[in-house]
Amino acid sequence: MARRAGAGLALLLVAGCAAVPHAPPEPEAAPAERAPEPPVRPGFSFEGAITQGGMVIGTAPSHTRALALDGRPIALDADDRFVIAFDRDGKAEAQLVATLANGRTVSERLVVAARAWQVERVDVALRAGTPSAEFERIRAPEVARITAARAVMAHSEGWRQRFLWPATGRISGVFGSQRIYRGQPGAYHSGVDIAGATGTPIVAPADGVVVLATEKPFTLEGNLLIVDHGMGLNSAFLHLSRIDVREGQQVRRGQTIGAIGATGRSTGPHLHWALKWRDARIDPQLLAGAMERAGGN
Repeated sequence: MARRAGAGLALLLVAGCAAVPHAPPEPEAAPAERAPEPPVRPGFSFEGAITQGGMVIGTAPSHTRALALDGRPIALDADDRFVIAFDRDGKAEAQLVATLANGRTVSERLVVAARAWQVERVDVALRAGTPSAEFERIRAPEVARITAARAVMAHSEGWRQRFLWPATGRISGVFGSQRIYRGQPGAYHSGVDIAGATGTPIVAPADGVVVLATEKPFTLEGNLLIVDHGMGLNSAFLHLSRIDVREGQQVRRGQTIGAIGATGRSTGPHLHWALKWRDARIDPQLLAGAMERAGGN
């Protein structure tokens, strides 16, 4: 009897256990999604004209740790973008070399397209007078200030932007134009001239930092303003009637920075706009494109 009672109790316990539903298993956590790897760039890419007087924004191969153009180091931004430019009288070829993190190098030969410059031949001897001692005394510190200003490497992203015309009007002088005096070349025109009335406002063509704002007119340039756009690229504005910004000030694309004038060695009121990357003189018309109203988009 006791044996049957024990067996019955065991069956009840088993039945009771069977009646309790099992808890569903915890769902497995979905694996975290991995961010897509950025595409690997095996070589260089370029935006801009590889031509005399041209500027290029390039992108280096992935994992580039050092960059050089014809053996000279080139600044590389965090996103592997960089600036290079080619002088009006630069070589027909250039060599760009990227050194990768693994020590391997990637090279690209750049063929610099030649341009036909506006050249006037005149049957007059080139007059190259000797500067007076007084001129040299005044001029030497002016040149030193210009050189020091252009050596500044300001932090600015202006080089990435589409450049505006600092003023609009008749173009009275083009970049690269030159006179040949009885076979002897004179200095070429290093910027673009925009004719306008004295007092006409000029704007910053791109973001930048003011690295030179003269307190009084220089001998040749007159009231001179230089704005650094970053990566060694800078704009100079000559012959101004006034300067509205100060050295060290950050300026924004389209901001009024001064006004057209005829100070310094000038035959009449106009803006001389010059662009340089390091020692290379650049044609502003290649960066600004077709002229629109100043401050336009």
